[in-house]
Amino acid sequence: MSDELYRVEGLRLSLPDLNRKPLWGPAPRNEILKGLDFSIAKGEIIGIVGGSGSGKSTLGRCLVRLLEPTAGRVLFDGQDITHLDEAALRPLRRRFQMIFQDPMSSLNPRHRVGQLIAAPLRLHGVADVRGRVAEALDLVGFPQEMAGRYPHEMSGGQRQRVGIARAIALRPDFILADEIVSGLDVSSQAQVLNLLERLVKELGLTLAFISHDLSVIRRLCSRIMVLYQGEIVEASDTAALFDQPRAAYTRELLDAIPLPDPDQAWA
Repeated sequence: MSDELYRVEGLRLSLPDLNRKPLWGPAPRNEILKGLDFSIAKGEIIGIVGGSGSGKSTLGRCLVRLLEPTAGRVLFDGQDITHLDEAALRPLRRRFQMIFQDPMSSLNPRHRVGQLIAAPLRLHGVADVRGRVAEALDLVGFPQEMAGRYPHEMSGGQRQRVGIARAIALRPDFILADEIVSGLDVSSQAQVLNLLERLVKELGLTLAFISHDLSVIRRLCSRIMVLYQGEIVEASDTAALFDQPRAAYTRELLDAIPLPDPDQAWA
């Protein structure tokens, strides 16, 4: 049995550039991802880092098949999911979940927390929805009374924990977290990162954590993949990347860290 949860081979994605669309004919295409090859082991926490426009969020959406690659292959637990249609993807979607950057845009403001967590459970026909909602609330450290709250009654960190609860309620194998602490203060960031680290261990999850901030990535991830203009310029264990970065772009990202010792911010 393979220890790989994901294997990505020659992944490419191009999208129409609507800003340059001529009056007649199709829009020219921009190549966003340029032939990526990598794997993600079961149970690992991998960081995907890069600046704006590097392709990191686009890559994440290809992993959970919110975007269909132009070329190459994405294998999930040995199954090629690259071009599966929505009907074939549906039974797999409960196995890979995504937590979005802005919880206010991904959480329906008219629904209470309990309803928000229950919605994907009902969509996938899960039995004992009430029990699974209670379990998810407990796992993220919320009292059961929190099920009656609305998103606007909560802090940013609490809303992000609702997003985490909604993702883990389906008991997935893989979670993609896309810039989920970028809008939080340092204290709230630390709480969310500690929660994710604990859930990975307790639930046997595999986690891909996308960020532009290497200090956050260093705190959480055992391995880091650096993207620049749609290409992987460096991939290595976290300690090796910080001690001996090989790519010039990685060194630029390291130089942008405001703290001389990022671990001190999370002590």
